[in-house]
Amino acid sequence: MKILIRNLPRSLSETGLKELIEEYAEVQSCTLVLDKNSGVSKGFAFVEIPKVGDVKIVIQKLNGKTIDGNKIRVKKAEPTK
Repeated sequence: MKILIRNLPRSLSETGLKELIEEYAEVQSCTLVLDKNSGVSKGFAFVEIPKVGDVKIVIQKLNGKTIDGNKIRVKKAEPTK
């Protein structure tokens, strides 16, 4: 299941984000969205977690957590149409 994480600090790397999530669940894939021109983080990412039960834990533990002064928001990603 894919989750969306918003309001990430621009300084957080994809590796750092993956390590943060792996404290609570196995990560199948992690994609930090970058600006096409500058290559700088846009402040959000999509993370795929294989176990539905783990998704609930990650959302519960990380939604509202402050990282480098940013209060992140974590929720299930809406399927693309």
